[in-house]
Amino acid sequence: MARLDLPADEPRRLSLTIAALGVVFGDIGTSPLYALRACFSDVAGVQLAPHEILGVLSLLFWSLALVISLKYVAIIMRADNHGEGGVLALTTLVLSEHPRRAAGAIAAVGLLGCSFFYGDGVITPAVTVLGAIEGLSVMTPAFEQVVLPLSILALFALFKLQRRGTGAIGALFGPVMVIWFVTIAILGLRLILAAPIVLQAINPLLAISFFTDHVGIAFAVSGAVFLAVTGGEALYADLGHFGRAPIARGWFALVWPCLLLNYFGQAALLIKDPHAISNPFYLLAPPWLLGPLVVLATAASIIASQAVISGVFTVTQQCQQLGYLPRLRILYSSEESVGQVYVPSINWILCAATIGLALGFGSSARLAGAYGVAVANIMLINTVLMMLLLGARRDRLSRFMLGVLCGLVVVDLAFVISNLGKIAEGGWFPILSGLLVFAIMRTWQRGREVVNDRIRREERSVEKFLDRLAREPPIRVSGVAVFPTANSGGIPRTLIRNLKINQVMHEQTIICSVSIERIPRVSGSRRIQVETLGEGLHRVQIRIGFMEHVNVPKALRDAERHGLGFRTDDAIYILGRDDLVLGSPRGMARWRKRLFLLLARNAQYAAASFGIPRARIMEVGGQVEI
Repeated sequence: MARLDLPADEPRRLSLTIAALGVVFGDIGTSPLYALRACFSDVAGVQLAPHEILGVLSLLFWSLALVISLKYVAIIMRADNHGEGGVLALTTLVLSEHPRRAAGAIAAVGLLGCSFFYGDGVITPAVTVLGAIEGLSVMTPAFEQVVLPLSILALFALFKLQRRGTGAIGALFGPVMVIWFVTIAILGLRLILAAPIVLQAINPLLAISFFTDHVGIAFAVSGAVFLAVTGGEALYADLGHFGRAPIARGWFALVWPCLLLNYFGQAALLIKDPHAISNPFYLLAPPWLLGPLVVLATAASIIASQAVISGVFTVTQQCQQLGYLPRLRILYSSEESVGQVYVPSINWILCAATIGLALGFGSSARLAGAYGVAVANIMLINTVLMMLLLGARRDRLSRFMLGVLCGLVVVDLAFVISNLGKIAEGGWFPILSGLLVFAIMRTWQRGREVVNDRIRREERSVEKFLDRLAREPPIRVSGVAVFPTANSGGIPRTLIRNLKINQVMHEQTIICSVSIERIPRVSGSRRIQVETLGEGLHRVQIRIGFMEHVNVPKALRDAERHGLGFRTDDAIYILGRDDLVLGSPRGMARWRKRLFLLLARNAQYAAASFGIPRARIMEVGGQVEI
């Protein structure tokens, strides 16, 4: 018998695709739990008649086709920033293509999209976990009273386990989601075979006629239809973990067909039995399968929540590296993957907010009314940024994709407008959360600029500093002293103050500047640069990407091989510990200055972010007015 030999890289492709199923598609993959039900139960005036059901189903079908398949998979995912995706990576890519005069506005738009992601990170775990556990009440009404308590326990356990990282259980995510997608596809196919009329929904005229026949409520229905594409932004955000090809294969080969089969099956069920609107997803299943389906749905919802929570941790790390957030305690849960991070403070803020939402709304149906508002804005921002990127390029493919996006931006705008009606129903929460995060980020960014400007006034040029050393030679003491600084030029304030106060310099003094590049990772000769400024005075410049973790002692050991010429194992690190105080009203509004001071006083100590052992630290204090 002939043996089928797979290409050598085929097993790796398959494993990457299965892994992508567990991380990338968890959010959008659990949308059938609540999306179609919301289109009818959350919007007054929509009748459960066959024509209306087919119209809504057609809207849902073409939303997935245009927003996910065409816009994200075919176009936006082509814009990778050195392999990384997401709104921050796209923003830095656009900034590299546009003049500096537009940089402020572009950065603000990207930062707003990043801020809305935090609102999504709060609401997604609540709505997916509630939607899954609500299957118990379908089994028997007696379980209805325990749905909310069990959901709270599941959410708390989910956030409690975050500190262990996703590496240990990541291998299980993909296979579980494969089982999930195959299961929901089979459940839907059973009903499609019983009512094949639902296949007519592929005709876009049904979606158009629904709009023309229901002008007054069409936009409200669109806001509910949008729930089916929430999670689509994760495809682009997780680009750096898997690459475009595995994500695209997973979407077209499994996820999209399975989602469509389930949605079409739910629609067929509603045509046969309109009373099934109470929970069309679980009522697809025969009674004997409800118990296992609830367990599987809960597992899938936890995976979906895990992906979003991990995404929030990653975005927090990126924002901190780029200077948009104060230093926070970040734990790396994997020695192999820098992307597996855990941010304790953010984790417990998310936990409190998510449980509070679940208690406040009480059910996934009510939460679905608030869901999608922030995500719709993120998707619109991604489209606008991609249009700016393509507009700066001159090749034929970019022009063609720009033309397509000019049409699709109308769809994004329609979804944003249709979700505005949800603001009064709870959509204000993710919007308010996003705007609060945006205000914090902009305040921290501006405050750092003001502080750095004050500090630079006390710095000196290399020429003036060397001239002073020649005129007034200090006492030299043995050993190596390292002065970390964010400034890649000049002599840092801490070195000048130390020399002024102690009147000594070490035999080997290193000015160690750490700069964060607007690319995910820096490699090769650009990463470490060594320069000798004078006798016993050296500058080591460390460049890292916004996805990387800096470890200054390790980087200095690398610098020893790049021309530093002496060992740094026993070096002491002299850091500035400045006392920030309110000063003149110039620079920032007074309330923003107070917010900046609050953030600065609660920020993590700089040495911890740089991997410097506390036993080898000496501090030089000062006062800075803002």
